[in-house]
Amino acid sequence: MLKIETFSQGVARVQVAPSVLLTRRTTFAAAHVLRRDDWDEAENRRVFGACTGDHGHNYILEVSVSGEVDPVTGMVINLKDLDRVVKAEIIELVDHRHLNRDVEFLAGVIPTAENLAVAFWNRLRDRFGEAALRRVKLVETENNSVEVSIQ
Repeated sequence: MLKIETFSQGVARVQVAPSVLLTRRTTFAAAHVLRRDDWDEAENRRVFGACTGDHGHNYILEVSVSGEVDPVTGMVINLKDLDRVVKAEIIELVDHRHLNRDVEFLAGVIPTAENLAVAFWNRLRDRFGEAALRRVKLVETENNSVEVSIQ
């Protein structure tokens, strides 16, 4: 919220309510394989390495939303509502599934961490009411994570 006050001396003061970034972390386990069906085994192996075979990960998903703190509740968004959306739109569909075969919204997608994060972003954007989706971070391994964000 922007509030502008003008004083008798012709001096104006602008007050902007701070936007707070709230991040919620969840986990899921899923299997996948990285390959293109239109490539031969050698090309798949050259590009995707050992990931051309079925394997799985214990993923960490962080979802960040921002907004003004509601003066009545003291919250940007109720964590129960945030959890409900993330669970319904992502976790229930991917947890303990094979991402290539079992997840309809990933049909035809090579399930790299990058593609998963973008797909999750697309499912979550505009789902949090007054709070705005700002970041989706997907941690695939302790050495590999990807973020999709807007400022």
